[in-house]
Amino acid sequence: MKDREQLGRSRRWVVKVGSALLAAADGRGLNEELIASLTEQLAALADDGRELLLVSSGSVAAGMHRLGWTERPRELHELQAVAAVGQSGLVQAYESAFRQHDIAIAQVLLTHDDLANRRRYLNARSALRTLLGHRVVPVINENDTVAVEELRFGDNDTLAAMVVNLVEADLLVILTDQVGLYGNDPRQHPGAALVTEARVDDSRLASMAGEGGSLGRGGMVTKIRAAGIAARSGSPTIIAWGREPDILGRLANGETLGTLLNTEREPIAARKQWLASQLQVRGKLQLDDGAVRVLAKDGRSLLAVGVKGVEGDFQRGEPVVCVAPDGREVARGLVNYGADEARKIMGHSSREIEELLGYIDEPELIHRDNLVLL
Repeated sequence: MKDREQLGRSRRWVVKVGSALLAAADGRGLNEELIASLTEQLAALADDGRELLLVSSGSVAAGMHRLGWTERPRELHELQAVAAVGQSGLVQAYESAFRQHDIAIAQVLLTHDDLANRRRYLNARSALRTLLGHRVVPVINENDTVAVEELRFGDNDTLAAMVVNLVEADLLVILTDQVGLYGNDPRQHPGAALVTEARVDDSRLASMAGEGGSLGRGGMVTKIRAAGIAARSGSPTIIAWGREPDILGRLANGETLGTLLNTEREPIAARKQWLASQLQVRGKLQLDDGAVRVLAKDGRSLLAVGVKGVEGDFQRGEPVVCVAPDGREVARGLVNYGADEARKIMGHSSREIEELLGYIDEPELIHRDNLVLL
């Protein structure tokens, strides 16, 4: 397990900001002052070399203000409408704030189905990694306008954790209107002690959780659940008070703030285990001896040049098995090209892909991060 100083120095963070923080004190619109403070902190972290993804609630709160509503709607179509109205205002607020620090942002709207569908999973992964490579901060939110089952209690906590898995983030920071997780509900037990650190798999955590407020839909229950999801990729979670002065900078310096939910899982091994559990093979790639050797000894990505045959009718993002010339299964992974495309590029070098297909998605047939050796 990593300590707070090690986590503070880690490179890739997913930061989730809840609705209760972002709503203005009088409940009318967004807390522009808080947004300015958070973006200033994020900009400082970016200047220090960190890669940042911001998962932000707040579209419903912003939409309620724009429509003059005082109570969160209950009907699904009303929630979808108010979220659509508020999303533009939310992104506009972040765009204006980040512009003060010469940082570009990108709006990314996702549903859980986008990350469950393997093709869209790879598309989302590639897009987010490309944005990070250009020092762009993705501002991610649930696509409430089209979501059905996904638009429910605590969803953005879960979405943030799924983004951690998606991009192999080093740390998930959940900023909320609570100082952290307490041993008992501090609203009912004033003397309750703050839990500064615990293992994410501690069975006692569930009994410590409370409920959410009127604007936010997630309480500590969903944050603990999100920490468990992030831990699948070996990533710890810190739950902290978003109004604490310079909260992100102080976490980066290793200060003991909020609650750290730690994990003993190693990031690479944990993600491989998680990935392997998702794989139900849709096709087969027959490799030459050189490709088998490269995969087994060097742990590199699978290139099309090492493929001799393609079986099955799979699509981009679906799982396939890789077999050696003697028929042994040597690996499984998520392909970057469908079966028809794979047949066209097999045996060819990566630089020939664009000429053969008319475009290029990725230079690898299967990236090593999406490949599990058997």
